[in-house]
Amino acid sequence: MVRAVRAFLPAVLLAVAGVSGCGAAKTSDDPPTIGFLAQNNSRDFSKEMSEGFRAGVSIAGGVRAEITGPDTHDGLKQVELLKDLATRAKAGIGVSAVAPEIVAEPMAQVIGEGIPVMAVAGGQVAPGSGVKLMIENDGFELGTLLADAAADRLPADTTGKIVIGSNSPAMPALDQRVLGMRARLAERLPKLQVIGPLDTGRDLTTNLATWQRLADANPDALALLGAGDVDAINLAAVHAEKNAKWLAAAFSIDPKALQGVKEGHLFATISAEHFLKGAVAGWMLAQHAKSGRALPEGWFVAPGLLVQASNVDEIIGRQASEATRLEAARPQIDALTTNSMKYLRPLDQAR
Repeated sequence: MVRAVRAFLPAVLLAVAGVSGCGAAKTSDDPPTIGFLAQNNSRDFSKEMSEGFRAGVSIAGGVRAEITGPDTHDGLKQVELLKDLATRAKAGIGVSAVAPEIVAEPMAQVIGEGIPVMAVAGGQVAPGSGVKLMIENDGFELGTLLADAAADRLPADTTGKIVIGSNSPAMPALDQRVLGMRARLAERLPKLQVIGPLDTGRDLTTNLATWQRLADANPDALALLGAGDVDAINLAAVHAEKNAKWLAAAFSIDPKALQGVKEGHLFATISAEHFLKGAVAGWMLAQHAKSGRALPEGWFVAPGLLVQASNVDEIIGRQASEATRLEAARPQIDALTTNSMKYLRPLDQAR
């Protein structure tokens, strides 16, 4: 059975004070255009979010959608693309920021033009952006979920050390995952030494070399845990290469990470459910664009998912294609966007 972090996404879009730019329904015969600015066009998690956005728009119907993003993690390129996208996507834009502080001023400028803007992932909304709605996981809670899965495999009085690495230190979402891991490990395994987070590098090759060095330098480690997607891919590879005895886990449902779980090289991996986040964002913006329905304010806490041996085959099947992802996600999308009101947290509580 799939084990998921509880979702706190209010599904009914109540007529509360919304994101700047909320207004009357479009009266032109032309369908309104909304847009999505992805973190990049190359990484699995970002492509999933874009696919989800497209699916959510399709479910809502009646709008045109444009999706764009830089080829790699490039905050300055995102600024350029946002300005360009705003010339066409006048009915609303979702932004998944590489670095929230870099796009804060440009987002505020777009909102000032009367275009509603929401944040999708990114971990936080930077001050000065003017954005009042964010769809994102509780990164701290996802970190505790992974730490619990590790602690379940170790004696409560165990000594030794666990090494934590992050492929994107200073990225808010990943930093919160690390904080959650460290806090829960200290609670569950108080005699354990936790090292890190260490910078493992965003580049795939650099990241692999870093984990190889960390494994060699810590042969007695009980576990190596990563906070990011590249960490998951390479931890699985290093564990297999060294036929390691230490535990390994991270955050990704890239096919290589899922295969790592299936083969036992990762005891678990966490999905931030990027497809679902994108789908809910696309649906919300499309409904707003069609009807003028006000977007809510605050932090919609998106669900996360623990993947381990018991459910990895199910998730591999789900991830086989965009169609299978949509089929699996559709009940959640429907539940989160109809009459199953959940909890909306204040935006300044995002973590």
